[in-house]
Amino acid sequence: MDRAIYTAMGAASSALNRQAVTANNLANVNTTGFRAQVAAFRAVPLDGPTLHTRALVTESTPWHDETPGAINQTGRNLDVALRQDGWLAVILPDGTEAYTRNGSIEVDSAGQLTVGGLALSGDGGAVSVPPQAELTIADDGTISARNAGDGPTSLSAVAKLKLVNAPLHSLRHGDDGLFHPEKNAPPPVADAQLRLIPGALESSNVSPVQSMVAMIATARGFEMNMKVVGSVDENARSANQLLSMS
Repeated sequence: MDRAIYTAMGAASSALNRQAVTANNLANVNTTGFRAQVAAFRAVPLDGPTLHTRALVTESTPWHDETPGAINQTGRNLDVALRQDGWLAVILPDGTEAYTRNGSIEVDSAGQLTVGGLALSGDGGAVSVPPQAELTIADDGTISARNAGDGPTSLSAVAKLKLVNAPLHSLRHGDDGLFHPEKNAPPPVADAQLRLIPGALESSNVSPVQSMVAMIATARGFEMNMKVVGSVDENARSANQLLSMS
């Protein structure tokens, strides 16, 4: 009896975790450069003084959907989209680097280029630009500035973005929504051959229809497992009643 209860309970608990992953994907359907997490069930054999045939069910997110999102032209000088396996490097508060495909770049009050409130990394650290300058970004990540009052051809290169080329499976997804190098792995290096798409943003690769279908299927699976738990519990009560009568 307990084998069926714990198996169904493990499957129901995993369904709740999978529902959370699906809900997170659906909540980020409009997040620039978001990569959908993929949830999967797997069997976990029990270790200890028991039968080797017993196993429970657990849920994990072993990978992300590597399908690129749609490229939308915005015409904004500080918007950039990255090609497959391309990443922008940002500097975390502790000084380490993380990576994002969100190319919606802003200029803060100190003249630093930021993404999501974090400083963008360039060839020599954080990227700073002249205040009140008109900025343009070339496809190789070079940032050019034209100060107020300068002529239309008075452009000068002031910095260059650090562009990283790394397969998605070589990075881990952090709770901050950014991607980080795997533990004990060296951080990826800048790739001079990588090219941007200026004036464009990559949309999220989450499909709202598929996410809604997955949520419905997961909810039905949870209900089915809870019915199994209820049926096993009812059978146990009936068996106890028969034993007490005898």
